[in-house]
Amino acid sequence: MSADQQGNRPLSEEELQELVASSDAGARDPAGNVGLFLAIVAAIWSIFQVVLASPLSNVVLPGSVVNNARQFHLAFAMFLAFAAYPALKSSPRNYIPIQDWVMGILGAGVALYGYFFYNKIVNAGGLADDFDKWVALGGLILLFEAARRALGPAMAIIATIFLAYVFFGSSEWVPEVIRWKGASLKKAMSHMWITSEGVFGIALGVSTKFVFLFVLFGALLDKAGAGNYFIKMAFGALGHLRGGPAKAAVVGSAATGLISGSSIANVVTTGTFTIPLMKRVGFTSEQAGSVEVASSVNGQIMPPVMGAAAFLMVEYVGISYVEVITHAFLPAAISYIALVYIVHLEAVKRNMPTLGDRDVHLARTVVGMLMFFLVFAGLCYGSQFPVDAITSWAPSSAGMILSLVVCAVYVALLYLAAQVPDLEPDDPNAKEVTLPVISEIYKAGLHYLLPIIVLVYFLMIEQKSPGLSAFWATALLFVILLTQKPLKAMFRGESALANAFVDGVADLWQGLIDGARNMIGIALATATAGVIVGTVTLTGVGQVMADLVEFLSGGNLILMLVMVGILSLILGMGLPTTANYIVVSSLMAGVVVELGAQSGLIVPLIAVHLFVFYFGIMADVTPPVGLASFAAAAVSGGDAIKTGFTAFFYSLRTVALPFVFIFNTDLLLIDVTWVEGIIVAISATIAILVFTAGTMGYFLTHSRIYESVVLIAVAFALFRPDFFMDRISPSHLAVEPAAFVQTMGETEPGTEVRVVVSGPDFDTGKMVDTTVVVPVGTEDGGAARVDAMGFLLIEEDGLVKMDEPMFGSPIADDLGNFDYYGDEPVRITAVDVPSSQPPKQLIFIPALLLLALIAFLQRGRAARQEVPA
Repeated sequence: MSADQQGNRPLSEEELQELVASSDAGARDPAGNVGLFLAIVAAIWSIFQVVLASPLSNVVLPGSVVNNARQFHLAFAMFLAFAAYPALKSSPRNYIPIQDWVMGILGAGVALYGYFFYNKIVNAGGLADDFDKWVALGGLILLFEAARRALGPAMAIIATIFLAYVFFGSSEWVPEVIRWKGASLKKAMSHMWITSEGVFGIALGVSTKFVFLFVLFGALLDKAGAGNYFIKMAFGALGHLRGGPAKAAVVGSAATGLISGSSIANVVTTGTFTIPLMKRVGFTSEQAGSVEVASSVNGQIMPPVMGAAAFLMVEYVGISYVEVITHAFLPAAISYIALVYIVHLEAVKRNMPTLGDRDVHLARTVVGMLMFFLVFAGLCYGSQFPVDAITSWAPSSAGMILSLVVCAVYVALLYLAAQVPDLEPDDPNAKEVTLPVISEIYKAGLHYLLPIIVLVYFLMIEQKSPGLSAFWATALLFVILLTQKPLKAMFRGESALANAFVDGVADLWQGLIDGARNMIGIALATATAGVIVGTVTLTGVGQVMADLVEFLSGGNLILMLVMVGILSLILGMGLPTTANYIVVSSLMAGVVVELGAQSGLIVPLIAVHLFVFYFGIMADVTPPVGLASFAAAAVSGGDAIKTGFTAFFYSLRTVALPFVFIFNTDLLLIDVTWVEGIIVAISATIAILVFTAGTMGYFLTHSRIYESVVLIAVAFALFRPDFFMDRISPSHLAVEPAAFVQTMGETEPGTEVRVVVSGPDFDTGKMVDTTVVVPVGTEDGGAARVDAMGFLLIEEDGLVKMDEPMFGSPIADDLGNFDYYGDEPVRITAVDVPSSQPPKQLIFIPALLLLALIAFLQRGRAARQEVPA
């Protein structure tokens, strides 16, 4: 591969498929009976996971299997990893060596150890005996080897380092700041393999319950033909614009991001068509590859799926799935809008030609696309009304009636699809490029939207679990794959119905296999990351990391966030995004929240997790190991390192956004009304476009340096109006701690008050500050309100001292890190009460006036230079 890239030769279709296979599904594909056996195992895994997610799982499967589903999930993944991924580059690709058979069977057997010896482990209270510890050690070694094959050496090396720290944490060569007493082999293996604290922890549970179904959903949707349909629709809508192929790549990748959880597969799927067309209109090989990388990687931050991270956030943050994707939606949406704008500016700067001979109507295109998304959202939202009507009319048979209604809608949409020819992939290297006409092709794939609407309906309206929602959507896809070809043939009056049905069965079979093989790496990543999470919970290294980061950053929150971002990037160079998110969030999320509170900033936990997730995704872009950049360079024939750096430059907004939403949580739609949400969405969209223009050095014409600086400052003001308003009129008034009780009696109930508490840390004895936000209650008098908050106050020696809050009181968890019985007392050092402040949105007025001034200057200059604006 490297030779090809160095020679700047784009890889062939076969070579690209091999690249995706080797990274995502395993490079080995034996023929004959062995190949059939592996296909059957992969399909059984998919069927097992579908049954497990179904409402009938407890009826169809034995309770012991349901209770040990994580063990079966890992057993399938480990067996297929040794079968599908060769040990070395020189290992055979067309057959499975005997040692791989042995390791695969042993790996599956050890993964199922908890199932076979369930009663023994339960009776021992989850503690390992001498036999257990050796089985567990063997299991970890096999897991690390499977992870090395499927994910590269970095994952296994990092996990090994963490495991070594468990055993040798008391050694002299371990830096004193992170030294701990160490653990025996029996204790460590019990923690890592026998209990649910390590390998079989939350991450593998999420992979088992949710992630598999979504990966399978994507594989089946792609097999049905949705990927090609989305790309053609994107090209039909945007291909005729200036820089159209690049704009279509962004939108097409956003759509296929719903299908593919892999940045690499996304790059190759859409890139084989979009990159040659981008090069044709004037993008360099590196730029074309970078646009595809930036848009494909961004597919992982787009709800509702967001790779596996959304489901992990539900477990780690402790909020509902709907809340997670609500908070994640706006940053992801404006990030994509900015990427389309980046591509537009590149095209305008270079005066690129348009493809095809169609008239360019930018406004009509934008309105048309907006209408499509609004209609789609309206369908998803509006579907609840007929469902409610049917449920209230016939509650006992509503499920059957609704199933028939969905089937009727599907048949009607398929009848429409049968009226137009099936969509065939276009050749991007053809001499004449004929752009698809939306009005002619849209009918061909409307039925692909039906399972997506079902998925979104169950997730967002019914608010069912992600696993059950994906089950119903996947069940509909089973029906579509089996019936779309024979029904189309029937509607077209063709006679070969049996052959069409056989083709549908073959598509379903291949989709089941693809879904399982795409899951191997994710399952192994979540299992191996469990070792790292297990190390954090066993050793308490998380608290040490907090102290270390606080020391290195000097308590400065911005510096600390930069360090967390850099750590995510470094780990992400070798870890898949899911594993990277698990590791960094388990190490650093609590640190950011704790040190934020000490700095007086209350950071919601979901904001920290999204911060870590965004930076973890950036590692897919960043040289020297940005895997998506290497895949794009393989398609474009460009230089992989240059592609990576250009993609990083195009992704600067993905670096900036996390810093914005940590300080301005309105961007995550936290505690905002509908009106405020709309204002935030509009101002954030303008801000990200202005930021993009500033960093690209082009707005209406080439920007001068001072204009770029002003544009970035305007973007900052639109993103953080509170930063300026707080300096004009403070949002809080300081109250003397001695007047705390009196002030609470005078404050309006429901008002949120900030209280800064200082005292010795329970673990280190150092004096630390923590800020808590508490609502004022409705009790009579200040003393009663303070008591209800949980504050037990004693005024002496001129200080307002505190006793330990009562268990279960509102502040007990937030202030549990203090030593209330040490020499130094815990005391209240500051109280801040909200003050009346002008609306922070007033800052938008001078910011927009500045923007108008820059636009006026540039328009005049553009007119003088006779450059079209």
